[in-house]
Amino acid sequence: MAAPDRPQDKRNAIEAKGIVKEFGQGASALRALDNVSISIRENEFFTLLGPSGCGKTTLLRMIAGFEYPTEGAILLHGEDIASLPPFRRPINTVFQSYALFPHLSVWDNIAFGLQMLGRPRAEIDARVATMLKLVRMEELAKRRTDQISGGQAQRVALARALAPSPKVLLLDEPLSALDYKLRKEMQIELKRMQHETGITFVFVTHDQEEALTMSDRIAVMSKGRVLQVGSPWDIYDKPADRFVADFIGETNFLAASVIGFSEGLVRVRLSSGAEIAATLAEGARPGGDVTVVVRPEHARAVKEGGHLSGTVENVVYFGTDTHIHIRIPGGETFTVRQQNARAQSCGFAIGDAVGIDIAADAAQVLRD
Repeated sequence: MAAPDRPQDKRNAIEAKGIVKEFGQGASALRALDNVSISIRENEFFTLLGPSGCGKTTLLRMIAGFEYPTEGAILLHGEDIASLPPFRRPINTVFQSYALFPHLSVWDNIAFGLQMLGRPRAEIDARVATMLKLVRMEELAKRRTDQISGGQAQRVALARALAPSPKVLLLDEPLSALDYKLRKEMQIELKRMQHETGITFVFVTHDQEEALTMSDRIAVMSKGRVLQVGSPWDIYDKPADRFVADFIGETNFLAASVIGFSEGLVRVRLSSGAEIAATLAEGARPGGDVTVVVRPEHARAVKEGGHLSGTVENVVYFGTDTHIHIRIPGGETFTVRQQNARAQSCGFAIGDAVGIDIAADAAQVLRD
């Protein structure tokens, strides 16, 4: 499977170079960011993804100017802004809490930042009207923000942040307080707004599905480091190491040994003795004992044959697909995900002996 083509000729809007951030001093100092370097392109929807405490919000706050790096540089269109205070950066932030003024109307909340910048009244009126149309809130312009729903409040916060036409918009988990259905709707809306405005969005989340749905590229972080940067396809289909593979979606890990190379692929032998072809993650060792990753949808359960064999331990129906959990030799569980056909069961029951067939080139050797 080939990765979808994406234009790669955009220049960088934001660059973080060798960023180190330590809180405290001496032996008790906490290193929140450890030599982080990333480049975020103009007009890109870029997501910082990782678990709580990984450093993603610290990095976002550093881009905004609310924190300063212990070491390293932050560039905006090539100019070092690491020492500039927030109000001198053409960057706006949307926080989890939205921070709207409850006693003011939707219109006045959106206009507030423009008024603080001293923009002419005619320009403010025109810009607010444009923002109301962008977030589809024209009919609620005169309503106070303590009289609107959570989803509507989120739209107002976005409109207020976008109104001054910042070069970069930072979003710190702005959808986390919304219910599931509204969150899904707002994911689509956020991507639409980014596309229509052409502003660089930097989005922070711990939600893998959210990141895959909206992003042009994703940086996966753990323990203050960036482990991998790539398109959603790269991150999901070609994870570089075990943390990325395990954090993004479901996956199967198999012990294997490299036995040769052929046409750009490595040949590995699984514990069953079966041999399969696998791609090699960037930085992975070319030989010896390795860990191979296979996504559940890239394998199928078969009555006979296959690269692995085992016993069905559980069958879980999800509507659109079924997950078949198979116990393989060595005590490991391998999950196969297969799409459901109408009016048909998956064809397997608990206790059945099954084979596991792994799709060609679906396996990847991870780096240590």
